Amino acid sequence: MAARLSLFGEAVAVNPLPAAPGLAGDAQSLAALRTRAATDPKAAAREVAKQFEALFMQELMKSMRAATLSSGMLDNEGSKLGTDMLDQQFATQMTGLPGGLSEAITKQLERQMGMAPGPIPSGPAPALVSQRPVRIPERGASEFVQRHTQAAQAAEAQTGIPAAFMIGQAAHESGWGRHEIKHADGSPSFNLFGIKAGADWKGPVAETLTTEVVNGQAVKTVARFRAYASHAESFADYARLMRSSPRYQQVLAQGQDASAFANGLQRAGYATDPAYADKLTRVINTTLRLQRAAS
Repeated sequence: MAARLSLFGEAVAVNPLPAAPGLAGDAQSLAALRTRAATDPKAAAREVAKQFEALFMQELMKSMRAATLSSGMLDNEGSKLGTDMLDQQFATQMTGLPGGLSEAITKQLERQMGMAPGPIPSGPAPALVSQRPVRIPERGASEFVQRHTQAAQAAEAQTGIPAAFMIGQAAHESGWGRHEIKHADGSPSFNLFGIKAGADWKGPVAETLTTEVVNGQAVKTVARFRAYASHAESFADYARLMRSSPRYQQVLAQGQDASAFANGLQRAGYATDPAYADKLTRVINTTLRLQRAAS
């Protein structure tokens, strides 16, 4: 039920504010946020960002009122309380909107917490991983790395490509396993690397709609992709492709340099996306952070 308060000499209806979680400054709420961050860090980052935005909006509205309204005879404790409640209600309603301040804060928090990939320097593999403590992004990404580590290590033995680089490429191509290529009936193709089925492919095939960049334009097209019986077969076939195709020999020669590996794949025509190398390097960076966090 709405409350009615005297505001500037008139009765104003104020809807009761929805229950809001405690601010991070409160010890109990801070402990709850820490617990949530361990199980669902993305949700915790969003909640913290919304709290910061709500506080900012309240202070902004107070400043606006102070700049435009002067104290008068009709001002009293009730009108001030009503004004504060209205400010709080408006701030709550304007918090968390698409494109708002909380989105920018969330992205910054995710980068600081290791949930969004950052730039990765070139050089030997051990030097690619930041020595600062890192946090595991989302559990799905961590589980993806753990689930495919053994198959990637077997592929590394065949190609010399670091397992983390191949897991990172599989993660990029499949959206961390969330967007795997599927057959028409919805069953998985287990194709983690987006390898297409050319004329020389004699195995099963999955046909699906995909996006190709042609003359700088994104074009939707139906393509035929290789299908496997397991993810391990996908890694093994990827290793055979890298080892047997002449155009990927320079990729194998890149050794432990993640950036050179990604750029070599792009130059060899692995994908039509002109930003493929940059995107892949970022995902490899995240994979390396996940491995370090799990060790």
